[in-house]
Amino acid sequence: MKRLTLSLGLAALVCLPMAAMAQNTASAEATNPITYTFQTVNYPTDAFTQLLGINDYGDIAGYHGSGLAGHPNSGFTLDLPHTFTPENFPGAAQTQVIGINNFFTTNGFYIDGAGANHGFVKSGSTFTKVDFPATTSIPKVNQLLGLNSMGQSAGFYNDAAGNSHGYIYARFGGVFSVFTIPGATTATATGVNEAGQVSGFYTDKAAVMHGFFLNQGTFTILNFPGATATQAFGLNNLGQVVGSYTDPAGLIHGFIWTNKVGFQGPVDDPSGPGATLINGINDGGLIVGFYGMCVTAPVGATICHGFVGIP
Repeated sequence: MKRLTLSLGLAALVCLPMAAMAQNTASAEATNPITYTFQTVNYPTDAFTQLLGINDYGDIAGYHGSGLAGHPNSGFTLDLPHTFTPENFPGAAQTQVIGINNFFTTNGFYIDGAGANHGFVKSGSTFTKVDFPATTSIPKVNQLLGLNSMGQSAGFYNDAAGNSHGYIYARFGGVFSVFTIPGATTATATGVNEAGQVSGFYTDKAAVMHGFFLNQGTFTILNFPGATATQAFGLNNLGQVVGSYTDPAGLIHGFIWTNKVGFQGPVDDPSGPGATLINGINDGGLIVGFYGMCVTAPVGATICHGFVGIP
C-alpha cells in the first residue's frame, strides 16, 4: 500500500510535524440499491435555488439568486415544506448558507462590497467572520462549506496564485488545521463529521479532479468508475459521502459513497438526469442538492432547482 503524507498547520503559520497516512483508491464498480423520492424545492418568486446542507431534523441550508447583476446570492434556512428564513451576513453584498448542524448553527461564506469572499459561522443570532490569517489572494477568498455539532467547520482559502488549500476550523479556540495533499495543485475540504472524518476534493498535476475521504489516518481517493472527474461535497456521521461526477459525455450525476460498500450511483433527480449535484446528507440518509443548467453550465445560468431526496 502506498503512503500519503499530509502536512498540517495550527492557526496561521505554525506547522505540525509531517504525518504518514495510508492511502486507498476507491474506484470499484458502482451499484445503486437506494431508490429516492425527489421533491423539487424552489424559493418563492425566484427561479434560482440551491439546497446545500441538511441536519438530522430535516432543516436545510441554502441560497437563492444566481449572483448575476441585480440577482445576488441570498442565504436562507428552510423548514420543510415551505418555511424559508432569510439569513445574510450583515452588510454583505451576497451570502450563501451551506452547512447546518443539529444545534442549528450554520456556516457558509459571504461576499463584501470589494468582491472578497469571507467564511462565516452563525450561532444563535451572532455572525462571526472566519478568514485564514495567511490568505494571500487578491481579493481574499475564504469559504466554509460544512460543519459538525462540535464546533468544527470545513473549508478552504486561496493563495496568491489562486490555488485553494483545505482546512478545518475549530470555532472553540479559533484554531485552523490546514492540510496539503502531495501532488495536488488545489484542495478543498467540504465536510467534517463528529468522528473527525473529512470529505473534499482536489486537482492533481494532470488537472484531473478527485474526491477524497479522510478517516483517522487513512486517506481514500474517490474516483467514480469511468468518470472523468469526481467531487465529494459532504458527509454524515455514518461516513456516507455525497457528491457528483462527470461522465465521458460531459454529463454530471450525483453519487453516494460508503466505506466498505463503495459507490452508489448515478443518483439523479428525474427532472435533471445528467445535471444533478448532491451537496448534503443527514444521518437519516436524506439528501439535498440542485439540478438544471446551473450544474452543467454554471457560468451565467439563471435557472436552478433545489431538491430533497428521501430514501
